[in-house]
Amino acid sequence: MILNIHKPIGWTSFDVVKKVRWIIKEKKVGHGGTLDPFAEGVLIIGTGQDTKKLTSITTEDKSYTAIIKLGEITNTLDTEGEIIETQLVPELSQVTIENVLNSFLGSSFQTPPMYSAKKVNGQRLYKLARKNIEVKREPVEIQIKHLSLDDFTESTITFSVICSKGTYIRVLGKEIAEKLEQLTFLANGFDIHVEIARAATGLGVDTESDLKKVKKEFKK
Repeated sequence: MILNIHKPIGWTSFDVVKKVRWIIKEKKVGHGGTLDPFAEGVLIIGTGQDTKKLTSITTEDKSYTAIIKLGEITNTLDTEGEIIETQLVPELSQVTIENVLNSFLGSSFQTPPMYSAKKVNGQRLYKLARKNIEVKREPVEIQIKHLSLDDFTESTITFSVICSKGTYIRVLGKEIAEKLEQLTFLANGFDIHVEIARAATGLGVDTESDLKKVKKEFKK
């Protein structure tokens, strides 16, 4: 069975897997892609034999809405890290921001951040980063198909993006800020909402009661 589960802020992707296992009493449960703990959105879950479908499902484009906070940067590029540098934020116009966003449309190469679950030589990058070890990461080709400005204030920019698999929104936010000659990290508040851009198959699960309904389906 394929489930489209709304992951709340504060949960890891594996927390969701464990919860599903416990409720439906199914050992074989996996997730397609990984959402950061501070991210909120749709996490694709596969159970039983349908875990084999996750690879093909997660190759689809994804859409995100994110807020970047200007004037500060953390070592993890998100709210969970330590602020390592600050600077004053100059006045930015809507035209300037939109021109910068438009410059990211199309194909480009992006280097995965050290604080990520990506493996290099069999080791998770975030585990190395916690030991203050930085290793070379090969840039990955990504594609930005849509990138629009939703809102902005003196110190934040909210944007929506549709992108290919493997795109790190934290890195995109940092690159946007660099073109604006600003420091930045992904901010809390609206956080990140993630969904498969194309129509996803499977059952939608927004609450624990929805998950209990899924359990009944398993018993049929």
